[in-house]
Amino acid sequence: MKLLTAAALMLASTAAIARPAPLVSIPSHDGFFDNIAAHCGKAFEGKVTVDNATGPSSFADKKLVMHVRKCNERELQVPFHVGDDASRTWIITKTGSGLSLKHDHRHKDGTDDVSTMYGGHTLDAGFANMQSFPADQYSKELFVSQGIPQSVGNTWQMYIYPEKFTYRLIRQGREFRVDFDLTKPITPPAAPWGYGVN
Repeated sequence: MKLLTAAALMLASTAAIARPAPLVSIPSHDGFFDNIAAHCGKAFEGKVTVDNATGPSSFADKKLVMHVRKCNERELQVPFHVGDDASRTWIITKTGSGLSLKHDHRHKDGTDDVSTMYGGHTLDAGFANMQSFPADQYSKELFVSQGIPQSVGNTWQMYIYPEKFTYRLIRQGREFRVDFDLTKPITPPAAPWGYGVN
């Protein structure tokens, strides 16, 4: 009985001092994350500067807005509004082995789009001003199942400088780029679909 009591006390004292494992990161990833987080709460208008796709673009003549909406020490949520379409949110997460970029796509009623949470993970240190996210395995399998196998070669890139933020998609034969003016904050839009109110 005494042995059981001693064991229980030892277990209780260990639990009292238990703490979460540290979130490890390297300076270039921290710098990039912090450079975006510095704009938390602000929204900025952008424009398509490169789009070599054939046919009409769904971005043509639409107001493009990024909103650094929610930030904590582990995750950034950045909705990307295309006109009245509030279906897209970029989610940048510290993973302990780099940074992850995911594209959260929702319908107007908040339900998940069939094409959601695709993205990639950093493979190297990158830079405080620039990171690359080659498509991860989940995304590759999603693209193949949707009949767009050309997208398995996707790499998403983000650049952030004092005056400009860039979102860029590249793969063989394809480039898409939007540049946002960080010198002119605008009124933040309403919450993206599925994320409740601001």
